[in-house]
Amino acid sequence: MSVSSHPLPATIAHAVEHELVIRKSRFLTLVAPVDAPEAADAVIADVRRRYWDARHNCSAQVTGLHGDRARSSDDGEPSGTAGIPMLEVLRRRELTDVVAMVTRYFGGIKLGAGGLVRAYSSAVSETLDLATLVDRRVLDQVRLAAAHADAGRFDNLLRDWAARSGAVLGETTYAASAEFEVWAPASAVPALQAEVAALSAGAVAAVGTGVQRVIDVTR
Repeated sequence: MSVSSHPLPATIAHAVEHELVIRKSRFLTLVAPVDAPEAADAVIADVRRRYWDARHNCSAQVTGLHGDRARSSDDGEPSGTAGIPMLEVLRRRELTDVVAMVTRYFGGIKLGAGGLVRAYSSAVSETLDLATLVDRRVLDQVRLAAAHADAGRFDNLLRDWAARSGAVLGETTYAASAEFEVWAPASAVPALQAEVAALSAGAVAAVGTGVQRVIDVTR
């Protein structure tokens, strides 16, 4: 069954922290990958415990395969000056399954509404610049079986082809034959089939199974 024909939002590989100081106010930012709104809420709760003495702990989160669930909180900042700008950064970066937390320690100098919007936006944006992005790709499953004596040749071919074709190698099993699994973009499958046929003089076929899966691929 087809998962999606449209590009999916990316996510991040690991949590990243960053500090930004603007007119004596400290903005401590955390962006973290999450797999559900409940996981994002747990991250928010943890940050609130860690920085219980901060003036504000603002948050934004986007979750769901297509980024269709979103929440934000200004946590006491003037309405619309923190959570929404943070959320807009996540949206502009086309990310999902991510939560952003910005903890502000007030430095005694008011920034004004515009200054707050810029500060919270910059805090999240600069932190995301430090993150490793992970693409979500809808890939087709392709299988092929080769004689054990030829397994090394096919393994080398598949690794080289996957590296230049946006594909991912799956499991290799050894039974009566060496059975390889590849997850590949649908548009690239004919090229893989041609290379496998050429290597084996037509004796081995790369066969699409009709199965699709969403797979995370680190950039």
